[in-house]
Amino acid sequence: MGDVRVFIDFGSTFTKAVAFDPDAETLIARVQSPSTVDTDVTAGLMSALGELRRLAPIGEDEIKNAVACSSAAGGLRLVVIGLVPDYTTKAGYLAALGAGAKVVGSFSYELTGAEARELDALSPDIVLLTGGTDGGNKRTIVHNAGMLAASSVRNVIVAGNKSARDEIEAAFEGSGKNVTYSPNVMPEFGELELDAVNEKIRELFISRITDAKGISKVSEIISGVVMPTPSAVLEAAKLIADGAGAEPGLGELMLVDVGGATTDVYSVAAGNPRDGVYLMGLREPYAKRTVEGDLGLFHNLDTLAQLTDVDGAALTALRARFSVPEGGEMTRQQLALSRAAVKTAVTRHVGHIEYRRTADGEVRIQRGKDLTAVKLVIGAGGPVAFSSDARYVLSGAADGEPDTLAPRDPRYVIDEKYILFAIGLLSRDEPEKALRIAKKYLRGV
Repeated sequence: MGDVRVFIDFGSTFTKAVAFDPDAETLIARVQSPSTVDTDVTAGLMSALGELRRLAPIGEDEIKNAVACSSAAGGLRLVVIGLVPDYTTKAGYLAALGAGAKVVGSFSYELTGAEARELDALSPDIVLLTGGTDGGNKRTIVHNAGMLAASSVRNVIVAGNKSARDEIEAAFEGSGKNVTYSPNVMPEFGELELDAVNEKIRELFISRITDAKGISKVSEIISGVVMPTPSAVLEAAKLIADGAGAEPGLGELMLVDVGGATTDVYSVAAGNPRDGVYLMGLREPYAKRTVEGDLGLFHNLDTLAQLTDVDGAALTALRARFSVPEGGEMTRQQLALSRAAVKTAVTRHVGHIEYRRTADGEVRIQRGKDLTAVKLVIGAGGPVAFSSDARYVLSGAADGEPDTLAPRDPRYVIDEKYILFAIGLLSRDEPEKALRIAKKYLRGV
């Protein structure tokens, strides 16, 4: 056996540990232990590592070199402030989700006093301040900088009109805020530039946010936390789609991660309009993530029940032992709820067609990404990986209305070993091996 690589995911519920043998390109073991973020995060880590050592030949060196991602303690909570909702605010929103953040609020135009108080109550880890193309409107972003300077917010990333930089710096002077500057997320109208601000968000997460949440204590045991968990999963999705070096990818894809609190959807696809269709609004990023906080399979059963025929008695039973459905009827109810989460989350993620009447006749308008040609849907998360009928659950991704631009006839695979986060982490320095491991353990359904 060659060198063993260990990867950790600090979740709010479980701390997960994975051991790979990169030379043999195999998964050696995967374990999980209840997270202990609210007390001492290292306790849950040591429990998971103890179980991993029982199953895999790892020593102190492998543990010390282990790297981690985290969504614990509420994940990376971020608020976006922009100028126009459909443009700079949305650009900031897409950048934040792509960096693995949980967007807990968004504001547009000039902040009011009431909105500033609402912002303080949200208690975000980071505020992403956008607004104006380069050389465009300065008044709004300068006003909002002044409101943030007087707020309780600690960390601000500025990614708006570069021409307003001097006035923004003056607004924050003496405020004690930690202010980071990044290139504009929308330097020209309709043009997105997200990579730079993505990196700033991740850097801030590693350098400051993990310390504030107590997660930095793990650096005494392992190498450290290097990114938010959703960011690691997005990296895995991009790797699987695009390939690495001489190892080909699987092509454009969608990944649906169904959890207890949220359902996350990732797409790695251009999503360009078909012939005769006109794009309206922002051209969304090739690698896109959305988060649906009302579609978790534990915390949002009432919401999901409204989308299905699951009755109140069944919900009570599922709440009591949701992860271990018993009997044919309870299994049917769980499958219906899981499929509803997939269908609804995908419908919100993909683009849609609108029809406009003009002097020249009816015109078709596309908003968002056209993912009808995507031929691979990957399922992740317990309600999918441990489902008695994963194909039925995932088929909700292709069950959109005619004007919904969801995949039409994809094939389905699942991350039944729960290793996509580790694939994303390994891809940072051994992408070809990470890709071959991913291909080996994604199971068709």
